[in-house]
Amino acid sequence: MIEKLAAKAHALPMKPGVYLMKDAAGKIIYVGKAKLLKNRVSSYFRGAHNEKTQALVSNIADFDVIVATSEFEALVLENSLIKHHMPKYNILLKDDKGYPFVRLDRAADYPELTVVSRTADDGARYFGPYGSRGSTFAALEAMKKALKLPQCARRFPRDIGRERPCLNYHMGACRAYCLRDTPRSEYLQAIDQAVMILEGRSAELLKQLKEEMAAAAQALRFERAAELRDSIKAISLLETKQHAWSANGTDVDAVGFCRGVKSCFVVLHYVDGQLLGKDYELIDEPVEDDDEAVSGLVRQYYTIRASAPKSVLLPFELADAQSLQQLISQCAGRSVTVSVPQRGEKAVYTATAVLNAREEIERHSTREEKASRTAQWLEKALDLPGLPERIEAFDISNTGNDSIVAGMVVFKDGRPLKRDYRHFKIMTTDGQNDYGSMAEAVGRRMARYAAGDEKFAPLPDLLLIDGGAAHAAAAVRACVENGVNVPVFGMVKDDRHRTRALVTPEGHEIGIAAQPHVFAFIGTIQEETHRFAIEYHRKLRSKSAVGSTLDAIPGVGPARRTALLKSFGTVSAVREAELEQLTKVVPKNTAKAVYDYFHGESGE
Repeated sequence: MIEKLAAKAHALPMKPGVYLMKDAAGKIIYVGKAKLLKNRVSSYFRGAHNEKTQALVSNIADFDVIVATSEFEALVLENSLIKHHMPKYNILLKDDKGYPFVRLDRAADYPELTVVSRTADDGARYFGPYGSRGSTFAALEAMKKALKLPQCARRFPRDIGRERPCLNYHMGACRAYCLRDTPRSEYLQAIDQAVMILEGRSAELLKQLKEEMAAAAQALRFERAAELRDSIKAISLLETKQHAWSANGTDVDAVGFCRGVKSCFVVLHYVDGQLLGKDYELIDEPVEDDDEAVSGLVRQYYTIRASAPKSVLLPFELADAQSLQQLISQCAGRSVTVSVPQRGEKAVYTATAVLNAREEIERHSTREEKASRTAQWLEKALDLPGLPERIEAFDISNTGNDSIVAGMVVFKDGRPLKRDYRHFKIMTTDGQNDYGSMAEAVGRRMARYAAGDEKFAPLPDLLLIDGGAAHAAAAVRACVENGVNVPVFGMVKDDRHRTRALVTPEGHEIGIAAQPHVFAFIGTIQEETHRFAIEYHRKLRSKSAVGSTLDAIPGVGPARRTALLKSFGTVSAVREAELEQLTKVVPKNTAKAVYDYFHGESGE
């Protein structure tokens, strides 16, 4: 089947167009566009792909193509076909992600202002579209509070007179339309004022209220004047922020995209340099091509809304950026620029969008998902025989030729398994020989396993060595000498001491910086191995320093040194002890020698 499809693809023209992949039942399972149909479609039937594309290819029974006159026509056609067919293997935004509208049904006795996802031909009036749903809900609630419209769940006239007014009335945020003596005319007047705000006529409304406030004050109706003053203040605040929740008032949208355990698409909305809204979409399926994913997501995002800002900022260059700009401008009914900022404030916007995408992935990914996806990537990238469920890592720590040690840490299913940590004193390797020290430590670990020591079983699925190819090669030699075959890779650091790549014993590097979940995991292993090794090294040096201080005193051997430290705890406490206190622990002549050593012959 693959050979037949490849031959059919090879016969396609070198022209732009759209291709439709079908399954055995004839259902369209993927729609894509191509600058050159022959090259793009042929690529599916050769080479390696990620899990999602492999699954797609395995389900392709046939495909059709539609030749287009231009790349822009292909892009428009692809977008239309994706919307119509909703193919299984295309990345699709959820339907409820459109710009929200505010709906008002004036035919009702007590018209309500509600937030909806789309307009309908139902006789109601719709205002918008607005920005994110969150900011729209918040702004609508603020407007209701300013105009003292109901913010509770009660419905009118059904609930009039049924219950006592809620807390909003007692806080001065509602006129209590649930009371029988609150006239409906006041409600309708407040709705009219809300419409003026939604129509952008806040200045006209404020003028009316100020005139009414002056008249109330002149008539000595000070309570009413104070009430109007509070409304004027609240509406003035709304006026300054109203463009913040209007989709048509947005100056700049910054797009961010990140791949991790999941992928995430983010759009940040900026007005006058202020970040005022955020939309994001999490994508569980693996993404093979960032360019294709971002292009498709941006296209869906703005064509669903039929509205756009003045400028859309992308995180990186897209091959179809010009066609994308043309499509978004067409949908918005005006000119929209699409660009990739390289420096300055706008570059900060896109960097912030990418950061938010990364944070959303982190926030929505469970530990198990991260561990599973990381293990899958390592298995594939390192060509391992299976998932690396148990990973061991080694590091050497030394300062000079003394107290050279190695630390071994263990990670099981992505978590540290501290009961299996081990440390080794380097004993047979002379001086500062990192390669020899590494070979000795790994060799001793493998020898203990070969000898049947249960404390050193089982073998790891992956052995990581802190260092480059030469360190990894030393570890491989130690494994071979003990009859053990374990995959070994070095952890190569960048100039900031972070693990930037894994390296084979032969010197071939596998970069991990483009895989955030892998980069973070390997970095954690490297840091934990270093910490464990250096803590043991410091402990040995500390013991050595203590031993050398007390051992220098005549008459103090290992037994008496131990007795002194057991009784006083530290060398400092021994130094501060009186002669009588020392005599209770060691013989008088030894006690006198210790006291004189720290205080001099005079005893001062």
